[in-house]
Amino acid sequence: MADEISKAQTACPGGDTIFGKIIRKEIPAKIIYEDEQCIAFHDIAPQAPVHFLVVPKKFITHLSKADPADEKLLGHLMIVGSKCAADLGLTNGYRLAVNEGPDGGQSVYHLHLHVFGGRQMGWPPG
Repeated sequence: MADEISKAQTACPGGDTIFGKIIRKEIPAKIIYEDEQCIAFHDIAPQAPVHFLVVPKKFITHLSKADPADEKLLGHLMIVGSKCAADLGLTNGYRLAVNEGPDGGQSVYHLHLHVFGGRQMGWPPG
């Protein structure tokens, strides 16, 4: 996890991201779900037995940069995360997380929802 925090401290918004390349199918991913608004796929460096991302196809750098017109899309990401969690057998619970900026641990500047499950989550996070 320390490596991810290091990446977050040096990552910059702007330009193409790995998620854009996954959305365009330029690089492979273990896709769980896809529709016209978003794509969900397994994280390549999982932090829990089940760890996947839900990424909007619309490019939004940070949650704080979403505008009111994105409200329905943001809700859709959570519904998709919940559906995929159920499909992957996370019947005993899971955690949703959105990282925002360097202090929030954001290392890819394309908004994405993390879904973690398959073990007891600690509290407080971080």
